[in-house]
Amino acid sequence: MGFYDLSKEERQKIVKETENNILTAINDSAEKLDKKLVPDVILDYASDGDTYIRKNAYMAISRIYLGHNDLREKILQILDNMLENPEERVRQTSVYSMGEIGKKDTNCVMKKFERAIKDKHPSVRNAVIGALKQMGQKNPEPTFNFARKHLHDEDPEIRRVVIHGIELRGRTHPGEVLTLLKELQDEEVKSVRNMIVHVIGQISYKEECLEKVVNSLKNWHNKELVCDAAKEILLVHIRYKFAVRSPEYAEEYIKKHLT
Repeated sequence: MGFYDLSKEERQKIVKETENNILTAINDSAEKLDKKLVPDVILDYASDGDTYIRKNAYMAISRIYLGHNDLREKILQILDNMLENPEERVRQTSVYSMGEIGKKDTNCVMKKFERAIKDKHPSVRNAVIGALKQMGQKNPEPTFNFARKHLHDEDPEIRRVVIHGIELRGRTHPGEVLTLLKELQDEEVKSVRNMIVHVIGQISYKEECLEKVVNSLKNWHNKELVCDAAKEILLVHIRYKFAVRSPEYAEEYIKKHLT
């Protein structure tokens, strides 16, 4: 039976038990000298097949970190060790924990993301994307500094990850994202180029965003990419019934300013 097959009361009980069990395990491990230790309790939660059990674990770890100053160093050590675990779910849980911590205390986790972003497993890389999205929205400056550092990485997968990772901030501050994307307008790798187009579409549909995105694209020299981005913007406005501007308005605005 999955987490959301349980009643609300049972779910609340599990959330509380999870946090208590993890706190106890961290307290116990803090007294031990083995720096490579990851408590078995945390490993069990972090490798669980139920996504929501793992989510309870990484949320609990972040709450404990933010609420117990005396345990922060140990928690960061545990998260470091989890990144070395052969089980990808454990590494993924570590990344999501760091993302939650990073919304408040970004600097302490950025070096760990240097390792996580190079992970070969897609679920771990997807966790990096999700974590960067959350941190970028709440704590943009260090997150965007990280993205900028890897924007021209020789590995196209890393470029794709950081582009996707800055998307959420762009929905409210499109100019910050467009400044970085403009540097990659001549990207030749299809997966990265497609992500650039995708992100442009995703940052175009909220209040005042369509106009800001289109007016920025006017100054890009890669007209083929601009054309593809314009098509994506229009598709987003057609698909998203909650878009601020109507498809008709978006189409007319694009025609007026980009053709």
